[in-house]
Amino acid sequence: MSFFFSHYDVVIVGAGAAGLFCALTAGQRGRRVLVVEKANKVGKKILMSGGGRCNFTNLSIEANNYISANPHFCKAALKRFSQWDFIALVDRYGIAYEERKHGQLFCKDSAKDILNLLLEECRNANVEIQTLCELTHLAPGQQRLQDNQNQGYRVKLCQQQREFDIDCESLVIASGALSIPTLGGSGMGYDIARQFGLGIIPQRAGLVPFMFSDALKPVCERLSGLALDVEVSCNHRGFRENMLFTHRGISGPAMLQISNYWHPGDELSINLLPTVDAAEWLIASKRQQGKVLPRTLLHQHLAKNLVAELQGLWWPESAEKSLAEFSDKQLHNLGEKLNRWLVKPSATEGYRTAEVTLGGVDTAELSSKTLEVKNRPGLFFIGEVVDVTGHLGGFNFQWAWSSGYSAGLAV
Repeated sequence: MSFFFSHYDVVIVGAGAAGLFCALTAGQRGRRVLVVEKANKVGKKILMSGGGRCNFTNLSIEANNYISANPHFCKAALKRFSQWDFIALVDRYGIAYEERKHGQLFCKDSAKDILNLLLEECRNANVEIQTLCELTHLAPGQQRLQDNQNQGYRVKLCQQQREFDIDCESLVIASGALSIPTLGGSGMGYDIARQFGLGIIPQRAGLVPFMFSDALKPVCERLSGLALDVEVSCNHRGFRENMLFTHRGISGPAMLQISNYWHPGDELSINLLPTVDAAEWLIASKRQQGKVLPRTLLHQHLAKNLVAELQGLWWPESAEKSLAEFSDKQLHNLGEKLNRWLVKPSATEGYRTAEVTLGGVDTAELSSKTLEVKNRPGLFFIGEVVDVTGHLGGFNFQWAWSSGYSAGLAV
């Protein structure tokens, strides 16, 4: 397949959420736009997100929902194109959606609705999209363009073993990051940033389950599939959400959220009874129903198989003792563990299952208004490749829309 032109106003590398939104925004301004995607299909991560329903934004978008070396950087883009702007676009297309807890918005039918919206907007804006197309070389253009001091860029593209040289005024890197490599995640965007001498904040997997290598590993295996409401904290951040035991360790929304703040060697503090002062409850229960076994009492709030595992960890030698046979101090200590179970993961599951990549192109190198590299006119970085990472709940998609829009107005 040949390209329509050998010169484009804008070339965008990556046909994910950020890349497509940048493309349609630029195309609507009359810019001649080419989007290149190395995979065989566009928007793969969109289609798998939210269990196939795409959690496309959140009703409550704030800068403190994002992690970055510069926590203020995201504010300009999020204000320029807000969640309400994207919701209005979804409404215009008549896409049915629903609000779930914490303001999360999901498609009622399929994530395909969001991808089809983006593709229709791109078609209407005459955006050209080429799949199975990889950028193999990049260099600044040789001649200055007339409008400003931007020299433009020359990219070498390879598509089905055929190579093409394309010139463009603006080049947008929307290549994503390292998470879920089976969906096309890679470090190509970082390589391009390094080529131009840009700083990179170290990367690590985010929104990712935890694994254990100690005595908790078989416990998690036996409890695999059990979910419960917990409050988890680490490094002065906490989340109240569901936790899920897996055959590798612990997952669920609470653990995915806190993984963004965890570093190797850190402990997690898990409150198994977030609505109960466990020590106070156990001691009061001893006064009122002293003949009851601790495990029987705990069954009021926790699943029997979980209680059995906790008993094996915390009071195996006193399993058949009634509450009356425990001292108040012993019950206080047990309550403390229930409200503050300290566990030390051996690792996360890594990029294989991580929903996002923390770190990335240093925001100090970019304009917060346009996402353009400050000392490289015409070069832009948007989406996940940038050091801006959202919490679970539609925040990363909103960053994709907002950063893509901001760049789309400037290219």
